Amino acid sequence: MRIVLDRARCEGHGLCEEAAPELIHLDDEGELVIDQEKLTEAEAPDGRAAARVCPVAALRLV
Repeated sequence: MRIVLDRARCEGHGLCEEAAPELIHLDDEGELVIDQEKLTEAEAPDGRAAARVCPVAALRLV
């Protein structure tokens, strides 16, 4: 499983970071960083939650 980010859509609201702080964070420049290596089966619910709360649908799980 992977989290795919559509960078053109991302507006940096940070809701995904709140939903999955172990997987996703905004860097100092406001760019979204996804730690794909941490996306294990145990973290999959957080990844799904992060995609679900994105107000511009910039994230999806594949």
